[in-house]
Amino acid sequence: MEKLTFYAVSAPEKLDRIGSYLAERLSRDVVRHRSGYVLIAMEALDQLLMACHSQSIKPFVESFLHMVAKLLESGEPKLQVLGTNSFVKFANIEEDTPSYHRRYDFFVSRFSAMCHSCHSDPEIRTEIRIAGIRGIQGVVRKTVNDELRATIWEPQHMDKIVPSLLFNMQKIEEVDSRTGPPPSPSATDKEENPAVLAENCFRELLGRATFGNMNNAVRPVFAHLDHHKLWDPNEFAVHCFKIIMYSIQAQYSHHVIQEILGHLDARKKDSPRVRAGIIQVLLEAVAIAAKGSIGPTVLEVFNTLLKHLRLSVEFEANDLQGGSVGSASLNSSSKDNDEKIVQNAIIQTIGFFGSNLPDYQRSEIMMFIMGKVPVFGTSTHTLDISQLGDLGTRRIQIMLLRSLLMVTSGYKAKTIVTALPGSFLDPLLSPSLMEDYELRQLVLEVMHNLMDRHDNRAKLRGIRIIPDVADLKIKREKICRQDTSFMKKNGQQLYRHIYLGCKEEDNVQKNYELLYTSLALITIELANEEVVIDLIRLAIALQDSAIINEDNLPMFHRCGIMALVAAYLNFVSQMIAVPAFCQHVSKVIEIRTMEAPYFLPEHIFRDKCMLPKSLEKHDKNLYFLTNKIAESLGGSGYSVERLSVPYVPQVTDEDRLSRRKSIVDTVSIQVDILPNSIPSDDVVSNTEEITFEALKKAIDTSGMEEQEKEKRRLVIEKFQKAPFEEIAAQCESKANLLHDRLAQILELTIRPPPSPSGTLTITSGHAQYQSVPVYEMKFPDLCVY
Repeated sequence: MEKLTFYAVSAPEKLDRIGSYLAERLSRDVVRHRSGYVLIAMEALDQLLMACHSQSIKPFVESFLHMVAKLLESGEPKLQVLGTNSFVKFANIEEDTPSYHRRYDFFVSRFSAMCHSCHSDPEIRTEIRIAGIRGIQGVVRKTVNDELRATIWEPQHMDKIVPSLLFNMQKIEEVDSRTGPPPSPSATDKEENPAVLAENCFRELLGRATFGNMNNAVRPVFAHLDHHKLWDPNEFAVHCFKIIMYSIQAQYSHHVIQEILGHLDARKKDSPRVRAGIIQVLLEAVAIAAKGSIGPTVLEVFNTLLKHLRLSVEFEANDLQGGSVGSASLNSSSKDNDEKIVQNAIIQTIGFFGSNLPDYQRSEIMMFIMGKVPVFGTSTHTLDISQLGDLGTRRIQIMLLRSLLMVTSGYKAKTIVTALPGSFLDPLLSPSLMEDYELRQLVLEVMHNLMDRHDNRAKLRGIRIIPDVADLKIKREKICRQDTSFMKKNGQQLYRHIYLGCKEEDNVQKNYELLYTSLALITIELANEEVVIDLIRLAIALQDSAIINEDNLPMFHRCGIMALVAAYLNFVSQMIAVPAFCQHVSKVIEIRTMEAPYFLPEHIFRDKCMLPKSLEKHDKNLYFLTNKIAESLGGSGYSVERLSVPYVPQVTDEDRLSRRKSIVDTVSIQVDILPNSIPSDDVVSNTEEITFEALKKAIDTSGMEEQEKEKRRLVIEKFQKAPFEEIAAQCESKANLLHDRLAQILELTIRPPPSPSGTLTITSGHAQYQSVPVYEMKFPDLCVY
């Protein structure tokens, strides 16, 4: 060998003939089963290959690879291992220039076949499989970095290499790598364990993948998992994709996520457990990708997941409708449970993905999911619910709100306008999402996530009478201008939602707790003096509704509302720290503790609480009185005129057209003109109720010129002295209420406006606004300007 090596190095042009001669001898010895001569020939070839690095080695390499192929084709395991070892040595040699004509198709096929060896002897089988894996590793190292050479990234090669590695990896023990990448195998394990060696080769292959060939390396993984039914259970699938996500370059993560989404679409008609397995794999991939580059797939991920959420609800609804008695019913029940597994997996994935996004992307996702929720009057959602029916629609609403709840968790916006824009708040507070107690709970929890910017919600958990609010150490900041503007624009909408939510017959204790938390968070985050007055008006209105009980609520719900009002007024009185107000609230709570404990949250929400038969006979000292509150707040500089006007919720188009009982039928619409007096112990309402009889009387009456002049004078005086913003808001509210009531009672058709009877110039301070036309209707009591 020393002489042969010296000769080959000295005369490299002879390498071609040396290689040809050795190849001829080796072929002959292989056929004649002369293993000793085969070993000598291969050793000679290996040493020559390692010693010579000149340009003339190219023809010699062809002879060498031809001999390796001969060994791999032989049926003797020892020769196959020998050929593999020689090829691995060759693979580790770095060539100066690429060989454009050399191809490794045969070696890919042969090494892949060796990875699937089924030899009867376990030791020999393991040895052959290890040789096959090492051969694949050698092919990868030899070809993967040279783009000019015939590449192994083509699908026909990847379809052999990847399944061969996965087949051997299936034997590996599952490792818990939830907190980080799967541990790298040790050097000893790599040599002895085919599973560990295959995993190491798989990592190396993926680590070398580039933008253009990433998909070719990942798609065979799906084919292997499908063929061997490894999605249920999916431990091995999760393990594979963790390896993939940690091995590839971070900027290519979104390619893998796209492939998983595409496969989920392809398997959308499979069993629920298979789909749940794929979604859990997606969750693990997203959990890793979210720490790096997500890429352009953010909306695609959510869109696909929401589409499959709708499909799952549709399958569940169909199973419920098609279920029959006996075994079919049991089968339907198990399918129903399986679909719930799918739905929970989707929601968990959406929530985890959303919570890892930056705030600017998370706000877009919140709008995106909210746009999918089917609510009345919006045609923006793209989820097809035509096949779902009422039960399916309710189910999809709950699922989407649960997803939204996960995404909004931990979201912190600097201003409430950013967290709750009108396009998001309107559908969220839609009466369509008040049909069910669970829907209302989810809506309130989403609002809490977005309102609670100082993490106070945990301190407010549970509805109770707090002896000293200062002990809670509530964090709050001064209300900014944007938040004040938000409450002027959307405050009535929030109050209305809380007011109607308290009066639902299917409320449970959690609903009252969430409503209390909503009132408390508004007080902490958004309340100035004006908002505090409005919230107290809302609380008194809830107390009055529980006493009068126009909605025929059960006694438990009426006492629950009374307890909610007590808990909130106790909280707000301490928050604004007006001693007289605190004293009145404390006195009422003390009397209730002695005489009517069922009006307090600690008692009414306890099991086996004794309920009263009626509320009409109770002493007024058990109630919070408007005049007492007005006196106490007025003495501290609060503007209490509006406390004299009972709170009435706004009416919306959806109230009249939704399936719920319209509040137009149950709430008397009142228009306040000039609240200028403080009420007495009894509720004083300086309002005028508009009914059909009142309208008829107004039309038929002709001798009321003096009263009409006085009313007009008062209105003009108010326009001259009141702030312009208050006038604008009040006029808009009145116009909406009047238009709705008139259209309902008289069924008026919209006609072109008459000629104006004059103009009115609005002046506020030194600013003079342009003259506006005044139209006078033929109803003297209802002049609309």
